[in-house]
Amino acid sequence: MFRTIMATIVTASLAVPGHAFERYPSAAESDPATLGLMQGAPVPPDKQVRWDDGSMWRFPQTRWAFSNMRALVPTASIPREGAVSALPETPRADLDDVRLATLDGTAMTWREALAATYTDAILVMKDGKIVQERYFGVTSPATQHILFSVTKSFVGTIAEMLIEEGRISADAKASAYVPELAGSGLGDATIRQILDMRTGLAFSEDYVAGQTGLTDVQRMSIAGAWGPRPPGYDGPDGHLAFTASLKANAPHGGDFVYRTPNTTALQWVIERVTGQSLAIQIHARFWSRMGMERDAAIGVDRLGTAFGGGGLMASLRDIARFGEMMRLGGRWHGQQIVPQAVVARIMKGGDPAAFVATKYPGNLDGNYGSQWWHRAGGQLMALGVNGQGIYVDAKAGVVIARLGSHPVASNRANMAVTMPAYDAMVAALAR
Repeated sequence: MFRTIMATIVTASLAVPGHAFERYPSAAESDPATLGLMQGAPVPPDKQVRWDDGSMWRFPQTRWAFSNMRALVPTASIPREGAVSALPETPRADLDDVRLATLDGTAMTWREALAATYTDAILVMKDGKIVQERYFGVTSPATQHILFSVTKSFVGTIAEMLIEEGRISADAKASAYVPELAGSGLGDATIRQILDMRTGLAFSEDYVAGQTGLTDVQRMSIAGAWGPRPPGYDGPDGHLAFTASLKANAPHGGDFVYRTPNTTALQWVIERVTGQSLAIQIHARFWSRMGMERDAAIGVDRLGTAFGGGGLMASLRDIARFGEMMRLGGRWHGQQIVPQAVVARIMKGGDPAAFVATKYPGNLDGNYGSQWWHRAGGQLMALGVNGQGIYVDAKAGVVIARLGSHPVASNRANMAVTMPAYDAMVAALAR
């Protein structure tokens, strides 16, 4: 039974990257409200979305789960404070009809692109004003939607702030701050190498379940309580213990390779240096200062440790606020939330030469640095699996926030649509 559950977690919604999404029911056909998921009292068995049987990770149940993660996993609250900061609105009725061509040459409109990428919610800002805001399925303005690896960009920003404050050295080894990492695959990696994911960690971010034994992602899921821990399983318990258990299989400082435990190690350093949990840090630095509209939350493991690699849950408007703050050089409504020097460091990005081997669709000449994705044109991206994202084009004055429940985890499955769609929207807003 456990093997079935874990295979579901890794393969049902986290399908093989690159496979055509057309084989799945369309966005309209898989709408969780239309399907009646989690409706009724009691909810009929065929409409249930559950943690203990892995159905929360099975498409189309994911389309309900991603908007309701707090009902499924333990979380730490990140409360908002004070008056809500205004987001002026100047809606444009013509944007749904903006035309684009996907990377394979398929012609479609912006409206069709949203459906093709299983968008749960989208918000587009131009020069600080909302020009489009849409919600689909069971997602609403109040929804604390799972952001998955968008969380990493919050962690990276905090780490860069601590470097600017002189509390962390970018050149120091991780074990200098967290002795428990000594002897692990990350103990002798520098903070900068971890920030830019240029470590030689022996971990495969592969969402395809193995035929024999558990994959690294499956073991990470068990440790972090994203899946049940079976009786007799003797693997690490908790995000930190799992990260400390990993070894290296290559020298640090090589090519960029995306590995979530890098972020867990970075989170561990942040928590050790500040003496505060990640949830408290996100609250203190952002949610208590930016006039956020809704509380946020972050998933925690059985020990109460947050999942800095992908557990943040927040509303669409609030992640748009975060993106707009970054576009404005770290300022928000008269306050310098993130120091300008930190924003400049983040905007600079990583080494493009270290990114080439990634061959990322729509971003072949980009880079990765400070736990953010970068395009060659200077655009900044926070990306999470299944279609989560914050897109910042400072030169164009555009910020796009998106929540999604694409049936394929890897954003390689939607970037062939997403990148041309964003470019077309930026061009339309410039006219």
